[in-house]
Amino acid sequence: MITTFESLKRISSKNIVSPKGFTATGIHCGIKHKKKDLAILVSEVPANVAGVFTTNVIKAAPLVLTKQVVKEYGKMQALIVNSGNANACTGTQGYKDAETMQQLTAEKLGIAKELVGVSSTGVIGEIMNMEPIAKGIAEITPNATLEGAIDFAQAILTTDTVTKNTAYSVVIDDKEVVIAGVAKGSGMIEPNMATMLAYVTTDADIEQQALQQLLKEVTDVTFNAITVDGDTSTNDTVLVLANGLAGNATLTPAHPEWETFKAAFHAVSQDLSKMIAKDGEGATKLIEVKVEGAVTDEEARKIAKTVVGSPLVKTAIFGCDANWGRIICAVGYSGATVDPTDVKIQIGSTSVVEKGEPVPFSEEELIVYLKQNEVKIAVSLNQGEGYSTAWGCDLTYDYVQINATYRS
Repeated sequence: MITTFESLKRISSKNIVSPKGFTATGIHCGIKHKKKDLAILVSEVPANVAGVFTTNVIKAAPLVLTKQVVKEYGKMQALIVNSGNANACTGTQGYKDAETMQQLTAEKLGIAKELVGVSSTGVIGEIMNMEPIAKGIAEITPNATLEGAIDFAQAILTTDTVTKNTAYSVVIDDKEVVIAGVAKGSGMIEPNMATMLAYVTTDADIEQQALQQLLKEVTDVTFNAITVDGDTSTNDTVLVLANGLAGNATLTPAHPEWETFKAAFHAVSQDLSKMIAKDGEGATKLIEVKVEGAVTDEEARKIAKTVVGSPLVKTAIFGCDANWGRIICAVGYSGATVDPTDVKIQIGSTSVVEKGEPVPFSEEELIVYLKQNEVKIAVSLNQGEGYSTAWGCDLTYDYVQINATYRS
């Protein structure tokens, strides 16, 4: 997939209210002890919406509700999000609470409840305390400022250490079109999807079905190409709202500038994916694994995710140990077609395996490279044209500590 164009321009302010007609904010309503825990995103007009959701059979109540909005209506004007409680595995009461959040938000904004999406993230298996949420929805007031966008980004966080924002602009039909994104995700990340929430806003006029198909295609090579710990959550959601206020001619794959929009959309998704991988719980390094020469792209993706998700590879990177045996081992058990005599592996610019056999390299120089905060691994298979990239992070002592005390 092409990901760079001369017309692609990254916006320095990078926030979800950069596209025309969007407002947002986040507040502390009382779900958490002190930190912001309630966020709202609103479009000036109903927007075409696309969504992808967790593959976990156990799905949180707000996700079920929001998926229904996307599938049955294809439009969304507002999104209400809480952190601190996932509202998952909460039965009939959980679904009623998600509906209450939807209804209260709709009443506040004076719109149909079918135009409101709901997301939740946090602890699984606890009934929502609706009193602070209801009070918070009554008080929250979205705006189009940078501060509002920052507050939104902060209010959706759980164990994240940083907010995750990005935005790009392109020119389509002589109109500036902006695509922006915000996400949360730090642990329980093995998207297909995982404990991650990502929201993309754009003022592009784009056909809803085309938007849904584009999101699915891009998700496969971005959000579904990252892993932190191999766990797939109950709440994972990516939503895209396109309100059409840029004034361009309606985008479909037949539009002459479709590839330009697609590139910017891909760039937003990839930026957020890498930010999530880099901010893995306790992480000190971002790991990138590129696989080329696989039988198919799908097999390349399988190998890349297997390598970047291997606990032994992750701990070796954390310990700055140039133990390439762990990498080739993961390649071998990935389930993809591999000829052991044709495997080549590079760590950074250093070749460590050629034709499936070790080659001399400077251990000392490679250790220096492994001390950087981004480590790149390249695997060549010589089996076909398949190519893919996956991102993850190292596995540290802090990951164990964070997750051992998550509910404490």
